[in-house]
Amino acid sequence: MTPRTKVLLISGLGLALVVAGVAGWLSVQPQAPRQIVSSDTQISGEALIGGPFTLTDHRGERRTDADFQGRYMMIFFGYTYCPDICPTTLTTVTQGLDILAEAEGAKAAAVTPVFVSVDPERDTTQALADYVSHFHPSMVAMTGTPEEVAVAAKAYRAFYRKVEVDDASDYLVDHSPIVYLMGPDGKYLTHFNHLTTAEEIAAGLSKQVDPARATGPSAGT
Repeated sequence: MTPRTKVLLISGLGLALVVAGVAGWLSVQPQAPRQIVSSDTQISGEALIGGPFTLTDHRGERRTDADFQGRYMMIFFGYTYCPDICPTTLTTVTQGLDILAEAEGAKAAAVTPVFVSVDPERDTTQALADYVSHFHPSMVAMTGTPEEVAVAAKAYRAFYRKVEVDDASDYLVDHSPIVYLMGPDGKYLTHFNHLTTAEEIAAGLSKQVDPARATGPSAGT
């Protein structure tokens, strides 16, 4: 039985850990929005989310936050061994972008979806490349050293924690289920979560994205 199969067999535990992940995420970001909101929620003030990072993408290329300047970025922190929340969320993001592309192609083309692995121990460049191939073609998967991942996660107020599992040789990673939408200037615009539908994501992006502001090339190419 492969390690990935063992992890999938304990997916029920993964669902329970999401609750703890959300609680942990909220506890470490007093200056971020105080509740998980839909794309229609208006938030006053400027959330302190986003900042410099240096990571390695699924092609083995070094990437920094500057590579995504001039683009809208949807950024999500998770890991490839995640039994439920990560594949579900990334699939929904993909579907949301597809829906938007059918209605407003220019807006969809201005958005780069980004997946950052908080499990660099297992998520190699090849593992990320294999994983990201199942989702949106412009998606960029990245990870780095534990220190580099920690810097990126701190900048985006992303909570994560390694969780050992009884009677299993592998482990899970408890993490926040938030997808942040960042503007071309690198500033936070809004966020979605694992319960947001593809239609809601498409509607939220339609309201937030202005193709005229997206001056940078696609970061996924």
